[in-house]
Amino acid sequence: MKSDRKVFPVTSYQRCSMQVERRRALKMTAAATASLSMPAIVRAQVTPKIRIGYWPVASGIPFFASVDKGFFKQAGLEVEAVKFASPQQVAEAMLAGRLEGSSNGTASAALGIAELAQPGLLKIFCTNPTNAKYVLDEFIVAKDNTMKSVGELSGKKVGCGPGVQNVTLARTVLERAGAKGFSIIELPIAQHVAAIAASQVDACYTLEPTGTIGRLNGTTRNLEVGVIAKYVLGDPMAPWHGGSASFTTEFINKHPEIVKRFITAYKRGVDLVKNSPAEARPSLKGYTAIEGALTNEVPMADYMFSTDFKAPDIAAFQKFFDLFSEKGIFSKRIMIDSILYRG
Repeated sequence: MKSDRKVFPVTSYQRCSMQVERRRALKMTAAATASLSMPAIVRAQVTPKIRIGYWPVASGIPFFASVDKGFFKQAGLEVEAVKFASPQQVAEAMLAGRLEGSSNGTASAALGIAELAQPGLLKIFCTNPTNAKYVLDEFIVAKDNTMKSVGELSGKKVGCGPGVQNVTLARTVLERAGAKGFSIIELPIAQHVAAIAASQVDACYTLEPTGTIGRLNGTTRNLEVGVIAKYVLGDPMAPWHGGSASFTTEFINKHPEIVKRFITAYKRGVDLVKNSPAEARPSLKGYTAIEGALTNEVPMADYMFSTDFKAPDIAAFQKFFDLFSEKGIFSKRIMIDSILYRG
């Protein structure tokens, strides 16, 4: 039976287009076949670059060590460590899509502000709880200063790191310790020891390794350590979840398996810090202001993964965040459980 379908001649343009499409299809097939034939470690190299922002404080050491020891590379991941002058800048870069996440040591409150600015922005997967035993936070004064407590800083000029978390916590500790009439001056954390030595400030609320640097070079001494647990949480041994490692929710949703591989590699860094700190400590060099043999003197923070959080841990973190709601820094209360990564 004769068909009624009309057959139109193929133009030279259509013929050329079909040839281009056939060549493109062949290339895609060849590329896919080649990819599948690659060893797993080679295929892993096509995974997206993971840009992680960090602030140069000692509590970021699990991340620093994971980069230096090649834990991420061994997991087939390309990770870029991106340094920022303040935790606020890390959070802003995550908001702008310039980072996939943050390392430990990034101020948790800065991440909280970013989450309020863009609800659903991020999930925290590891914190670095500190207190009187696991020291990160401290007030330092000149070596020959005779003060014995933070409460004696009435009327003094007190430096602190940049960003809303540092300013709010410095002010809150001073107020709760009984100090009055003080002034707060934001300074890059690397300038704290020099500012005290030059009498630009009388004291600084700072984070390690600053206290260790000042003590070992004979410039400053620790006035009090673990001040947030003592004055904000009300217990010197309470866990202060002041810094957090996180991922953007967008990256988690797009690459859930890559995130799991990253966290597994990150855990190797945490385990190294906890079980073999002497092997991890050299990784402070280059990422923080501390160098050489001084790395052996820096106190280590503790670390907790979000998947291990229990009710008391969430309660301690919540109490810390609630301070920022009470002070009007947070526009509304953030429920900690809603921003923890659960895998």
